[in-house]
Amino acid sequence: MRHPSHKQALILMMIAPAMWSSAGVLSRLLESARGFEVSFWRSFFAGLFVAIALLAQHKSKALSKVKSLGVYGAFSGVMWGAMFSCFMLAITMTTVANALIVESLAPLLTAIFAWIFLRETIPARTWVAIFVACIGMVWMFIDGFSKLDTRGLIGVILATCVPIAASTNVIILKKGGQDVDLIPAVFVGGALSACLMLPLALPLTASLHDIFILAVLGVFQLGLPCMLMVHAAKGLSAPEISLLSLLEVLLGPLWVWLAVGEVPATATLVGGAVVLAALIFNELTALHLERQLKVSDAEPAESEEATAEVAEAA
Repeated sequence: MRHPSHKQALILMMIAPAMWSSAGVLSRLLESARGFEVSFWRSFFAGLFVAIALLAQHKSKALSKVKSLGVYGAFSGVMWGAMFSCFMLAITMTTVANALIVESLAPLLTAIFAWIFLRETIPARTWVAIFVACIGMVWMFIDGFSKLDTRGLIGVILATCVPIAASTNVIILKKGGQDVDLIPAVFVGGALSACLMLPLALPLTASLHDIFILAVLGVFQLGLPCMLMVHAAKGLSAPEISLLSLLEVLLGPLWVWLAVGEVPATATLVGGAVVLAALIFNELTALHLERQLKVSDAEPAESEEATAEVAEAA
């Protein structure tokens, strides 16, 4: 599969968090499934969907694609599994707001990791966008901060695993995903998470209605968008990927507002506007610089053609 252009990757990386953000609305439709069982079924169906996609694309070579993941792929699979599991565990011990605030550290961590491990020069505009977005995220959920007891502190520590795993995974996608297909790593992550959650989810009590909703979550809220992210990573910088991922938390409250009439707090609206402004600023600046670069590259070529035409005429 050829690498996407920056514009194509940008579109894919906007679609992915938009799909991730549907979790809040879809989970409201569940009748009895909760906590660990939700995480188990969601991871199970995500892994199953990616496995079917791999079989459809590679047929008899699908298993060999998983086996040939190598060190980068195996590590990426572990990171996906950690992300799929830790957030769900965290919100059983602390508030969703606290967990999301911790998760918003991902762009900053990704930029630091990219600078250290990829030797990637981070533009000043991206640093500005990261810090502004982090301020907006904290503002969005400032009303959700609560006094942490021991259980809440453990929840925050577990939530910290999510941005660390997400940032590490982005670096892996950039470092190893250019030459190796890391989509099978999403399958590995789903399988690991399902195996980890199953003992904690027993006995399984989900109704057929709930299993259908969880299947939709596994396919369209987890498996497919994660595959889109892996492909988009080939055309975006590491900080861009992580910044655009914040759209998930930005859009989540919006879908719940539109679907079930839960009006978000003023702080959520103001903070969301700040995050959105930071994302738009970063991407529009990047696109403007990309166009300028294309124009500057085209000008010497046009000059050479004109010189050649004059020479021929002479």
